[in-house]
Amino acid sequence: MLDTYREVVTPEGVPLHLPAAGPVPRALAWSIDFAIRLGVLSILGTVLALLGQAGVGLYLIGLFLIFWAYPIVFEAVWNGQTLGKKALGLRVVSADGAPVGWLAAITRNLLRTVDMLPFGYAAGLVACLTDTHARRLGDMVAGTLVVHTVGEREHVPAPANEIFALPAGLLPEEQGAVVAFGERAPQLTPSRQEELANLVAPVTGARGQVGVQRLYGMANWLLGRR
Repeated sequence: MLDTYREVVTPEGVPLHLPAAGPVPRALAWSIDFAIRLGVLSILGTVLALLGQAGVGLYLIGLFLIFWAYPIVFEAVWNGQTLGKKALGLRVVSADGAPVGWLAAITRNLLRTVDMLPFGYAAGLVACLTDTHARRLGDMVAGTLVVHTVGEREHVPAPANEIFALPAGLLPEEQGAVVAFGERAPQLTPSRQEELANLVAPVTGARGQVGVQRLYGMANWLLGRR
C-alpha cells in the first residue's frame, strides 16, 4: 500500500508533504490513550472511595475531565499529541500543516460523539476509509489532520553504481526533476519510487524497479558521475 500524502503549499510557495495517518495507527493510539485513562480512573476511584459520598461526586468530576479534557489539553499544549499518539508517532496538525490550536482541539474531540455513532466509532471509521486523507468527521469540521511524525532525514545521494545516458530533447526543468528524483528517492519507500518512475516510463522506456534504476542512472549521468 502506497503512503498517502497531503500536499500543502505555504504562502512562500514551499510545498509541504504531510504523511496522513490511516485508521489502523489512529485506532491503536486511541487504544493506548483509553487504557491510560482507565488506569488513572481505577487509581482515582480507589482513593476517592475512602471519602464516601463526597468521593463519588469528585469521581464523577474526574471521570468527565479524564475522558474529555485529557485529549483536548494534550493536543493543544503538547504539539498535537496525546500519550497514545506520541507512542505511535502521530500528531494532530491543522489542514495547512500549522500546529493545532485550542479551538480546533476542542471541536475535533467534542465531535467524537458524532463519530461514535451508531456504535463503536462506526461513523468515524467510514469517514476515515472514504476520505482521501483518512479524516474522521471531527477532523473535517475542525480543519485538522492526523499525520505521522517524520524526523529530518540525512541527505542521501543517488546510488553511483548505475549510469544511463539521458535521452535527447529533455528540457532543463525535466533534467532538474530527474536530479531531484535521484537525490530524494532513496528516502522513499520502494513502492513510492516505482510509482514515480512509472510516471516517466515513456522517458526511461521501463517500469517498476528497472525504471527506478534507469532514473538513478540518468541522475548520475547529469551529475557527471560517468
